[in-house]
Amino acid sequence: MPFPGWASRGKSWSPASPRPRSAPQIVVWDEKNFQGRRHEFTSECYNITELSFDTVRSFKIESGAWVGFEHGGFQGQQFVLERGEYPSWEAWSGSNAYHVERMNSFRPIACANHRDSKITIYERENFLGRKGDLSDDYPSLPAMGWNSKEVGSFRVHSGAWVCFQYPGYRGFQYILECDCHGGDYKHFWELGSHAQTCQVQSIRRIQQ
Repeated sequence: MPFPGWASRGKSWSPASPRPRSAPQIVVWDEKNFQGRRHEFTSECYNITELSFDTVRSFKIESGAWVGFEHGGFQGQQFVLERGEYPSWEAWSGSNAYHVERMNSFRPIACANHRDSKITIYERENFLGRKGDLSDDYPSLPAMGWNSKEVGSFRVHSGAWVCFQYPGYRGFQYILECDCHGGDYKHFWELGSHAQTCQVQSIRRIQQ
């Protein structure tokens, strides 16, 4: 059964016709404030050091939504990167559990769709226990009736989402996509190589 305050939001979701989108594009620099060596990407970068960059220290998202990773090979902490400018690590790390001053791999999030997104969260792993259907942003899951600091598993029906460890979109970030794992995240360790707990207290849709 949906918990109090959520049923009406869940029922409001409905599919809509897809809209044309620009090709994803990211421009990166190896120094802060858009200085130093520069490179443009329209597809994933598995390891920036393969281009003789030491690391990425600033970038601009020209179009699309991206996810950046602390280490090469899409490993380490994750950061959702939406359209805009990121002159230094403070812009993407923000109030994260610990600051990451560099980024070494990144890829576009093809399924991001802020308007048409739906996800089901479950109390326990393997889609067991109490559940809640979401189609909106929630800066505090406990404030909306989810009486736990943890979410055991996720089923992404459409779009892409970013979950946060703490209320107010703070702490470690976990990117959830409908076209990864078939949209099913049965265990917390499937959230990323940096996931050490199933503590999730806020969640929002990713902007395309």
